[in-house]
Amino acid sequence: MARQKRPPDFIIFLTTLLLLGLGIIMVFSASAYSALLYNNDMFYYLKKQLTWALLGLGAMAVAMHIPYFRLRKYAGFFLIIAFGLLILVLTGAGITHKGSSRWLGIGSLSFQPSELTKLVMVIYMAHSLSQHQDKMKSFTKGVLPHLGILAAVCLLILAQPDLGTAVAIAGTSYLMMLIAGARWSHMGLLAIAGIALVAAAIAAAPYRMERFTAFLNPWLDPTGSGFQTIQSLLALGSGGPFGLGLGRGRQKLLFVPERHTDFIYAILGEELGFLGASLVIVLFFLFLWRGLRVAVTARDTYGSLLAAGITCMIALQAVINIGVVTGSLPVTGITLPFISYGGSSLVFTLAGVGILLNVSRYCSLR
Repeated sequence: MARQKRPPDFIIFLTTLLLLGLGIIMVFSASAYSALLYNNDMFYYLKKQLTWALLGLGAMAVAMHIPYFRLRKYAGFFLIIAFGLLILVLTGAGITHKGSSRWLGIGSLSFQPSELTKLVMVIYMAHSLSQHQDKMKSFTKGVLPHLGILAAVCLLILAQPDLGTAVAIAGTSYLMMLIAGARWSHMGLLAIAGIALVAAAIAAAPYRMERFTAFLNPWLDPTGSGFQTIQSLLALGSGGPFGLGLGRGRQKLLFVPERHTDFIYAILGEELGFLGASLVIVLFFLFLWRGLRVAVTARDTYGSLLAAGITCMIALQAVINIGVVTGSLPVTGITLPFISYGGSSLVFTLAGVGILLNVSRYCSLR
């Protein structure tokens, strides 16, 4: 197979930079007040986000120039590393914050192994599914082995606990199995089982049940479990068509919790209005379209599944985050790719985009 290089997909590259740039601006706007109040430095989160963005762009540049087909040789090794780090988090070595042990750190540096696992699972699933594509019509020989690995990863992440990341990984892997040729009947039954397991996970944890109840009717407990959703909706509603103006939002003044992370889209909607919020959705749609186009035109099955997995991973997280912020989905704790504050998420997401751009360099059609 000829490995003729082409320029990387410009639209994917451009939409990524636009979303990243908008994210840096919004992180500063959403966090300046609380950063000044609690850290005595209004640029506290901005400086950190800029550092992570530069590291992420470096990772993207490196990944963009490493031929994607070389990654499959190390897919199993990457998965073992991810498993090891997830287990390490649960052995007492993890950093606990707000009741969750999701981070590993040395000194002032920390990262979330689950964010690395998102990307590793896409690389591994693309490798394994392409290698066993002829068996995917069989549930026991094709779907079940992949389901076992997925279940093990998700259980480790749920133990942190982190339902949102587990759902994102499970949803991405599910879509990849469908694309690889799994039967719709098998995957339909699997979807029903997955919904039942998510429902059980929600019922098993009181705080998750509170979030789900608040999703159904946040005004039943406006100062408790429904507070986050109500404040988010107030922010979005206050923005109107064109917004209050960048930096002029009021809900970021300690009203919206997680204003620069999970709920940054609410602040964006308040300050940039329906127009700005719609622009973000359009950019994600552009990213999804071009990413799937790369998957369709990739020169081999592995590259196709790799591109589809990375694209679906990012798009699915965006759908879940925006759904949560608009009150369309229960609160899950998933950040908005490229825009929310967060080092691990940003670096590994940009690394994934670099891999996607590398696949685009070998596409058969432009």
